[in-house]
Amino acid sequence: MTGMLFRQDTYCRDAPATVKALTPEGGIVLDHSLFYPTGGGQPGDSGWISWDGQHLPVATTVKGEGSDIVLVPSEPHALPPVGAHVTQTLDWDRRHKHMRVHTALHLLSVVVPFAVTGGQISATHGRLDFDMPDAPDNRDEMEQALNDYVQMDARVSEGWMTVEELKANPHLIKTMAVKPPMNAGDVRLIRIGEDDSWIDLQPCGGTHVARTGEIGALRLGKMEKKGRMNRRVYVHLET
Repeated sequence: MTGMLFRQDTYCRDAPATVKALTPEGGIVLDHSLFYPTGGGQPGDSGWISWDGQHLPVATTVKGEGSDIVLVPSEPHALPPVGAHVTQTLDWDRRHKHMRVHTALHLLSVVVPFAVTGGQISATHGRLDFDMPDAPDNRDEMEQALNDYVQMDARVSEGWMTVEELKANPHLIKTMAVKPPMNAGDVRLIRIGEDDSWIDLQPCGGTHVARTGEIGALRLGKMEKKGRMNRRVYVHLET
């Protein structure tokens, strides 16, 4: 199992690791990964690893066999041998934008109170698909509500709940198609706001900013019909 350093400290930008394995496709498995693997609509992290004077760009990160996390090189290059000590360095600007967009989408799921059927994150914008028959007619109010939550600078924190507790609180699950992230039978939760007055609380395996103020100004984008009961809503980072 690859240790998930991105869960221990979302803001850590570089860290040492040891090469645990190389995949037949040319991927690199480390014993501990700073790099978040593609999942839940969030792209895999990119960056670099270095060892013995060599430098290897990482194009993306994906889930491998079991609980392994695989770094995918962006170009043909000699790979570090198994057992090599490397330094992993994130493309921090890209990761941080993913964090800002991901937290913004959690706020969007509050402003649009319908079940979520899908979503996607990029470094400039994100979108959620909602199980709702009609397009909202209060676009300006929605955008203002999003930015009000940003300006509140509310705390964003992680918590855990047992599967049994989640089953007893099914309203916390907003996504209809994605299985809640679990670890040894427990479910990871992302809370926006304080314990006794939270704005949003839902299962999530992704990376987030520490406070909503870090997201910055938001702009609502297109609202598209994607089926009889499905509406796609985009939100953009202004800077």
